[in-house]
Amino acid sequence: MAKRRSVVVLLGGALSTTLLLGGCLGNPPSRTGTGGPPSATPVANADVEVRTISLGFVPILEAAPLVIGVEKGFFASHGLEVKLAKQSSWATARDNVVLGSAGGGIDGGQWQLPMPQMISEGALTNGKKVPMTILAMLMSQGNGIAAANGVRDGNLSVDLKASSPGFFQRFNQKEGRKFRATYTFARANQDLWIRYWLAASGVNPEKDVELLTVPAPETLQGMRNGTMEAFSTGDPWPSRIVKGDVGYLAATTAQIWKVHPEEYLAVRNDWVEKHPKATVALLKGLIQAQMWLDKAENKREAAEILSSRKWFNVPVDVLEASLRGQVKLGSKGTAQNDPKMGPLYWSSDRGVISYPYRSLTLWFLVESLRWKFFPGTVDTIEEAKAINERVTREDLWREAARAVGVPERDIPTSSSRGKEVFFDGTVYDPTNPQAYLNSLQIKN
Repeated sequence: MAKRRSVVVLLGGALSTTLLLGGCLGNPPSRTGTGGPPSATPVANADVEVRTISLGFVPILEAAPLVIGVEKGFFASHGLEVKLAKQSSWATARDNVVLGSAGGGIDGGQWQLPMPQMISEGALTNGKKVPMTILAMLMSQGNGIAAANGVRDGNLSVDLKASSPGFFQRFNQKEGRKFRATYTFARANQDLWIRYWLAASGVNPEKDVELLTVPAPETLQGMRNGTMEAFSTGDPWPSRIVKGDVGYLAATTAQIWKVHPEEYLAVRNDWVEKHPKATVALLKGLIQAQMWLDKAENKREAAEILSSRKWFNVPVDVLEASLRGQVKLGSKGTAQNDPKMGPLYWSSDRGVISYPYRSLTLWFLVESLRWKFFPGTVDTIEEAKAINERVTREDLWREAARAVGVPERDIPTSSSRGKEVFFDGTVYDPTNPQAYLNSLQIKN
């Protein structure tokens, strides 16, 4: 069993004009806007079953394709009005998708994995099963692990064995407490990245550090006042921590696993089943937004759009640097300017980013099994595979891609991207996930 984790509760904060949905089941807020410009009116003659969908988003770079899809009219061009609703936390998003738009919540949106799989199984929703469908990956990379200035002398890097041998033991002895490592939602992406990073260097995240859940807006102050030593999250937060000189970027997730799976678009399965044409329309707009975002000449405009108070409310220059893969890395702040190591929305050395490979969505369930996150739900590889098969759907993506003219050579024909290699040499072969699990030295 994973140890009990402390939770720091989001106390509030000013919100943009984009709709914020409350996090209490049965207490949905009123709607105050769509988050889209007046010009983004859905075309009248589109062949879709429904004209609107409500999607939740959290203001980090993974949400960029959804925002761009609205602002540039990509969704509207296929007859769909996408109403984006800013979520105050991942728990809020979870609660609102349980409500559904009919109950004042959301139909789906941006998710860390394995949230859609576990919402489907009721493991995150007090036993209430809300079947979900994973439709596309929103982005790869673009995440990092920031470390506070208080541990700058630890010289934390992606390879802790090489840069910081014995650091965590010394820290714990000196401070009389454990090193505090944080993320925005337990048992999902950002938790998994920090666990993999630590465990790969022989640091047991269950025993050698204290793991905490902290909403992203609280991280800058948390690092300033010393309530956390490290934070795993998506940009622009790591970049803001560096920009504000309250910490440094110890590692990027691109260093941990190049072209790794990140957050996904997932929608309630009842919505998808009822509206297959609208689902394809949603995917067509998303694909076009991802293609647009991937072009270097569009990065500045993307940053200007995202910086708006109703979206991210972050300075343009911070966002543009993040979108271009420009970061200051390590305790010495070494400049890195490599777009291939930054956020990827469409093209990569491993093919199309957007495609929902089942081999990649399965990895999150295998890691959940590694840490025994969901006992009684994911206890075996066979259970993980079965859940993944039910939730991840690839056919609608392929239909949408062909409809918008994606070359056939760029449309995957397999559910597997093949073997994946991590920075420490560990290999994840989706044809034999048990071998991967067995190879991991630290696990529950």
